[in-house]
Amino acid sequence: MPVKIPEVDLEAWHKASAAERALIGAELDAALGETGMFLASGHGVPQAVIDDFRATAKRFFELPKDVKTQYAIEAAYDGGWLEMHPPGGVGVPVTEGEQLPSAPDLHESFYVGPGHRTGDERRDRFNYPPNRWPAELPELRAAAEAYTSHMVRVAQTVNEVLAVTLGLPEDFFTSRAGKATWTQNASWYPSYASIGEVADGQFRNGPHTDLGTVTLLSRQQGVGGLQAWNEEQDWFSPPYGPDSLVVNLGDLMEQWTDGRWRALKHRVLPPSPAAPDEELLSLVFFFETDPDTLIDPFAAPVGGGRGLPPAYARRSVLEKLGVSPDSIPEAQS
Repeated sequence: MPVKIPEVDLEAWHKASAAERALIGAELDAALGETGMFLASGHGVPQAVIDDFRATAKRFFELPKDVKTQYAIEAAYDGGWLEMHPPGGVGVPVTEGEQLPSAPDLHESFYVGPGHRTGDERRDRFNYPPNRWPAELPELRAAAEAYTSHMVRVAQTVNEVLAVTLGLPEDFFTSRAGKATWTQNASWYPSYASIGEVADGQFRNGPHTDLGTVTLLSRQQGVGGLQAWNEEQDWFSPPYGPDSLVVNLGDLMEQWTDGRWRALKHRVLPPSPAAPDEELLSLVFFFETDPDTLIDPFAAPVGGGRGLPPAYARRSVLEKLGVSPDSIPEAQS
């Protein structure tokens, strides 16, 4: 039997009775333990806001390379433009055990983050690096900020759903994410016609898990699109809802639940000669938590009993991005 990927109506969740929430939570709990993903409808993000950000981001990727290079990121946690890059370099690490192809992942990305400031320049550099808005496309900032304001709201609603599903106080996760670190990524996947032949083992985005707590994805359906993994089905194409966001868990949430829930292992297939002109543009919101939050795995029965170690949230993310542990500011309790 294929594993069911449920769809949760977030608007309906707010109005649901305790008994209705228990039924939703049981289905959600099973899916998060097996695969680590679900669909979220009723999220309240206006389609016009989604369309504007996607279209404006596409205009950035169409700029000449020498213009985009002015906004190239310099460190894995920076905002700005990321050119096609080999997996395991700057960007999202490849899942443990996956072979690294020598050819780059076939996408470009533009990253932005929150505007939080603490007054501590060094801590802000690692936790809230400044955004790099292109002067050649000033409307990108407005489009991104309109979109990400909704993403923060939706992520916090998802945090409430997850807490209730675990039998925790509804504000357990949201109370630890008042000034959360996050990254909004617009990823452009060029067409097969523009790329040419694809190397063996090359993907638009190679197999990996995300690093934070939850990821919110607005994706486009395509031949060379998203695939998810679990033991039951191996690699499979998850359901697509044009009005829904994909929600997947990251490493921090797997650690927090001590393995009760899993970080979604996923990939994006390479461009296909079966659809030579297909281009896709994904909007990916990686949410974490307040940077100094101690991710202390839940004891059973809330936790899964794997015995995972505790870790500070932002330090864990930065170390997986290849940042030297000695350079990361110590967490403040």
